Amino acid sequence: MAAVSSSAVPPLSSLSAIDSGRYGSSLLVPLFIVASPKLSKSRPSLVIISSYNSRNKTVSGGKKELLESYGLDPYEFLTQPPSSSKSRRRKEVEGAGRGMRNSPEEPSPPPRTTHKLLQVLGGKARRKKLLSPKGMDVRPMMEVVKGAAFDILQAAGGCPASLRPGRWLDLYSGTGSVGIEAISRGCSEVHFVEMDPWVVSEVLRPNLEWTGFLNCSVIHTVRVENFLERAEQFAGKDGSFDYVSVTPPYTLVDYSILMGQLSRSALVGENTFIVVEYPLRTAMLDSCGCLVKITDRRFGRTHLAIYGPTWAQKKKKKSKNSLSTVAEMAPLHVESIS
Repeated sequence: MAAVSSSAVPPLSSLSAIDSGRYGSSLLVPLFIVASPKLSKSRPSLVIISSYNSRNKTVSGGKKELLESYGLDPYEFLTQPPSSSKSRRRKEVEGAGRGMRNSPEEPSPPPRTTHKLLQVLGGKARRKKLLSPKGMDVRPMMEVVKGAAFDILQAAGGCPASLRPGRWLDLYSGTGSVGIEAISRGCSEVHFVEMDPWVVSEVLRPNLEWTGFLNCSVIHTVRVENFLERAEQFAGKDGSFDYVSVTPPYTLVDYSILMGQLSRSALVGENTFIVVEYPLRTAMLDSCGCLVKITDRRFGRTHLAIYGPTWAQKKKKKSKNSLSTVAEMAPLHVESIS
């Protein structure tokens, strides 16, 4: 440590130099220079060198004596170094993190529940109650629409009491009420396509077990679009389906694209019946591939379109004509008896 040779202590040139030397490592660094005006030009300026150890926060003796000679407290300047910008930033981030951890968590959505709102309308499982989710996550086909659809299919197939035997494909199946109705009324096998695993495990499968139709059912937990893209794989050796029901969520489907996929799909054959439920202000074509529109009915905000082979349309017209003939002949028969 160099000593100051001047008897009169000159003013301290800068305290910032002290600050600049107290944050480094334990290496010795220049602190400041005290120049005496009485020194000759040939004599070099006196340089005072000191250091501050940031690890043990100690002050060298020479620096302490120098600060005390100016009437300053050395510990006030050298033993409490302020934290660096990085440490301040780290503390701010940690504080923000603690604040985020202590902040109240967002409420989780309520658990999904079910209730028994639907029932099978006809056939072997008639009047059996079916589960359906509460809320609007899954919107089953209304019973009045479902009943009308099966009545039209049975009449068009030439068997008003039941469906013609065959295989049914239930797209956007949800609760499975349409496919279960099909099995109850005479179909031999139904394929259910539903992408929501919770609906499959908590609604669809329990409904099939409750009605006793699980053994004649196949469940596909996949998106309908993907199912149609791999139609040949799912159709398999049995070929096309005899019935296809389409009951999608209205706002999530482009009906023109969907019906175009169906018309080109290997799932649909020349004798297939397609049941489509669609909302108001939706344009539906008069044909779907080789199939013609048999009926198009409105139930409030819901429309029901059924496509089928041309022979089914002729049968439907004949059945209407025969019913009207019976109605016309009934009063004449009564009069002849009286």
